[in-house]
Amino acid sequence: MLRVPDAPIGLSTTSVYPQGTAAAFQMAASLGYDGVELMVWTDPVSQDIGEIARLSKQFSMPVLSVHAPCLLITQRVWSPDPWIRLTRSVEAAQELEASTVVVHPPFRWQREYARGFAERIAELEAESGVVIAVENMYPWRAAGREMAAYTPHWDPTQGPYEHITLDLSHAAVAGGDSLAMAKEMGDRLVHVHMTDGTSSARDEHLVPGRGSQPCAALLEWLALKEWSGAVILEITTRRARSVAEREADLDEALAFTRLNLAAAVETAFAVGADGTAEQVARRIQP
Repeated sequence: MLRVPDAPIGLSTTSVYPQGTAAAFQMAASLGYDGVELMVWTDPVSQDIGEIARLSKQFSMPVLSVHAPCLLITQRVWSPDPWIRLTRSVEAAQELEASTVVVHPPFRWQREYARGFAERIAELEAESGVVIAVENMYPWRAAGREMAAYTPHWDPTQGPYEHITLDLSHAAVAGGDSLAMAKEMGDRLVHVHMTDGTSSARDEHLVPGRGSQPCAALLEWLALKEWSGAVILEITTRRARSVAEREADLDEALAFTRLNLAAAVETAFAVGADGTAEQVARRIQP
């Protein structure tokens, strides 16, 4: 007997690159995803929340989460001020009825932004009712040396953040084990970027199962906990030779996640107070 949690499985709009945000909604709907995560970035459609609302309605694809524009290439999207970008992301989540905003730790050179970062996030959450989940990153490497690019650290478990996003490809680049990281995060883990990676120093974002991270074991552990956060497929398909090949990768990623996001339970019978037997389920520990 299997127990499947209520966690929705969504598609990050970046997963269809170089196709655009509109294509992500169409593919997510046709492949049977539960919703999408909107990555706000250089695609003008991703920055137009009215258009995103229209696409969501057209394809019956809810926006589960919003990824704030905090990449190196999105430092000018909406505003050069990172606090304005994050605040607008929260406002977009409210308008789109998305429960979560994903954000990266500040870059080391963003000193004003980094000052009081955790406290400001807590204030924004309290004011908006939107969860802001800080994502795990990784050390940058060049010429065999590591550079600390994030402050206070690339690992949000070392900060006072109440909510965290776990990205499995980032865990791979950092040389970590995503299942061990999830267990360390505990109840602070509210959002997952399901993907894969190897020991390469590159952020690969592979289809789950094609790398070395314990993707299946993590999904089973989440199911065992009856975890209810969103699992977002954030994979790279830019090398796909056709739209059909891209769709095949996204279909495989969804099938892998649905298959493994389940916990085995065994049934037994217990005698109730009235003397009648009733069937109960007991979790099987992995």
